[in-house]
Amino acid sequence: MTEEQLSSYHPTLPPTTEEDRFSWLRLLRSRKVGPATFRRLLREHSSAQNALAALPEMARAAGIKGYEICPPGVIEAELKAAKAANAQLLCLGSADFPHALNDLTDAPPLLWAIGDVSVLRKPSIAMVGARNCSSLGARMARGLAADLGKQGYVVVSGLARGIDTSAHLAALNTGTVAVLAGGVDVIYPAENTDLARDIAQSGLRLSEQPMGVTPQARHFPRRNRIISGLAQAVVVVEAAAKSGSLITARDALDQGREVLAVPGHPFDARAAGCNLLIRDGATLVRSAEDVIEALPRQKADLFEASVPEIAPEPVALGATLHREILARLGPSPIAEDQLIRDIAATAGEIGPALVDLELDGRIQRQPGGLLSLTA
Repeated sequence: MTEEQLSSYHPTLPPTTEEDRFSWLRLLRSRKVGPATFRRLLREHSSAQNALAALPEMARAAGIKGYEICPPGVIEAELKAAKAANAQLLCLGSADFPHALNDLTDAPPLLWAIGDVSVLRKPSIAMVGARNCSSLGARMARGLAADLGKQGYVVVSGLARGIDTSAHLAALNTGTVAVLAGGVDVIYPAENTDLARDIAQSGLRLSEQPMGVTPQARHFPRRNRIISGLAQAVVVVEAAAKSGSLITARDALDQGREVLAVPGHPFDARAAGCNLLIRDGATLVRSAEDVIEALPRQKADLFEASVPEIAPEPVALGATLHREILARLGPSPIAEDQLIRDIAATAGEIGPALVDLELDGRIQRQPGGLLSLTA
């Protein structure tokens, strides 16, 4: 890496005191602050305390009336709930934060964990699939998870019924990680309460959501990027043509992870998504050996059991996207979906950048999902 490239990277230093962790939580729980905005604010203001002090004025300049940062009492309640649930806070850049997530541009700055965090230092394979899976699909998931566990791999999934449940159950003795869409202390579905308890005893439950949050539909796509990000590869066992499992597969491709799929009968709608993935280039899976053979050896260093370094973030990429957005906006409002098509970026990339520019007071939102430059 050249000296010029190095100068475009600003690492996010992990909090070292209880006061710092409190401020990180308070900043991340404040309105309009997501992972990308959180990182930018830390870069620009050096600390979460400084960023919190600057937020109200930034919001006022952006035309947001009555903006208030997250009250201290909300964080105090979350920390109390975490203590009651025996949950541990993992902070981006710290030694116990999942090393595999450090290379993601949208990595969660904070994760709540219940269980054995040491499993995060082992190589992982994600397994996802249909909630209403077939008996053959469930048997395949159990067999794959058990065999991968015997080969030293931790199985990552989402604690949903169906394929997720089968994979977790088969990997309880060898190591499994459940990434929850809601709070790490909120078990969904309720039928998996016993399984969640067992996972916390021999594996790990993870969530980026605040303690006590009941999962909503919008939480699951965000959860999926963590499932795929933790793993070297994502194996889809059964999935319909339009399903959350395919969202996880797309996340995996965006993150540079391998995508594999178990084929199914053409007449079975539960296998349609898997067959489409294989048609489009995903590796066909018949056994755990197929999964292991497909793993990219050159990326193994990302998942070795070592102390993770602080994740650097390329400022130049974000700045380029900001410039493209500003260049295409004017006084006359345009639709956000039109802007996304014009720039040829994903909604996941555009969304955080728009929030950044809105907080900076450089763009404003109009009724009907329209955007324009601030007058």
